[in-house]
Amino acid sequence: MTDDEVLAEFRAAEALLEGHFILSSGLRSPRYLQCARVLMNPARGARLAEALAARLPVEVRTRIDVVVSPAMGGVIAGQEVARALGVDAMFLERPTGTFELRRGFRLSAGQNVLMMEDVVTTGLSSREAIAAIRAAGGEVIAAAALVDRSNGSVDLGVPFYPLIRIDVPSYEPNALPPELAAIPPMKPGSRAA
Repeated sequence: MTDDEVLAEFRAAEALLEGHFILSSGLRSPRYLQCARVLMNPARGARLAEALAARLPVEVRTRIDVVVSPAMGGVIAGQEVARALGVDAMFLERPTGTFELRRGFRLSAGQNVLMMEDVVTTGLSSREAIAAIRAAGGEVIAAAALVDRSNGSVDLGVPFYPLIRIDVPSYEPNALPPELAAIPPMKPGSRAA
């Protein structure tokens, strides 16, 4: 699947939004990728996940024992990528503000994990998820995401494989360009800023 085909899936799902958005990091952006919309169609989600799984280097793909994703955004993406890889999927939750495995999920010591996100911007949630996976005994051998919107700046401390990289500007709330400052902000994500 080419980058244009990936973007066509987002556009078809009306998941590429324009406006003034407050990201989960607190940064502001004129564009937002609503992965929940692109993943609400199971066939579309499967196509994207299969394309991502196929892009993983064979030496990574063949070592993955389980896919673990942070809730909420990564749950469906993680489930679909796990299905494409033929492995189990689990997810992390933040019942007290810190990621942890719940619902009877557990990792065996040294189990090889792919940490799967929907969108990565600053990488904060991804790094927190990786730390939680390691604390639970897993060995994070790679991270993946449907979209890398970090403008190439993210470092997760493990190899990172996004399906697509999209350069979208983001701004500190007190450093908005005038055209963005003139639009009322919206918070479409799953987490409070």
